[in-house]
Amino acid sequence: MKRITLTFIGLVFAMTLIQAQKFAYVDTKYILDNIPEYAEAQAQIDELSVQWQKEIEDKFAEVEKMYNEFQAQSVLLPEEMKAKKEQDIVDLEREAKDLQRKYFGKEGELFKKRQELVKPVQEKIYNAIQQIAEDYNYAVIFDKAGSLTMMYANPKYDISDDVLDQLGAAMGSRTRNQPSTGEKRK
Repeated sequence: MKRITLTFIGLVFAMTLIQAQKFAYVDTKYILDNIPEYAEAQAQIDELSVQWQKEIEDKFAEVEKMYNEFQAQSVLLPEEMKAKKEQDIVDLEREAKDLQRKYFGKEGELFKKRQELVKPVQEKIYNAIQQIAEDYNYAVIFDKAGSLTMMYANPKYDISDDVLDQLGAAMGSRTRNQPSTGEKRK
């Protein structure tokens, strides 16, 4: 009997703690879309990407031109000249592929530039979320824009506008949560 009573009291205590937990979610895509600093960083990354892509395409076009010229001349060329031209084509193609890896590879220039420009914005968002979580005693804040998929989310728990307010982003008119969830809580 004593064991059942202790189990029941423990269960009631655990239920009370669970109910006392506060949860919220944010939409980081929405937040990022409303931060001018992120848009500027993304525009700069896109511009570099287009520039580098053109440079790579030009290099591959040069390879193709050399190959077509080689095909047209190969019948008339001596064997050692053919071998030299083939090697030149292979070298230029390798150079183009190396350039492609340099810019767009796993640890390439685009990756580094994205880290340099976007990471500070992401850190600001994370710090704002952490501050809001501490201020309002949230146990968990989910990001619905990431890999976590929610089938239903009550909009009153969306604190994305509060994060933007914390970051000081100019919102103009609110279009999502009128008024923001932070204004409801205050």
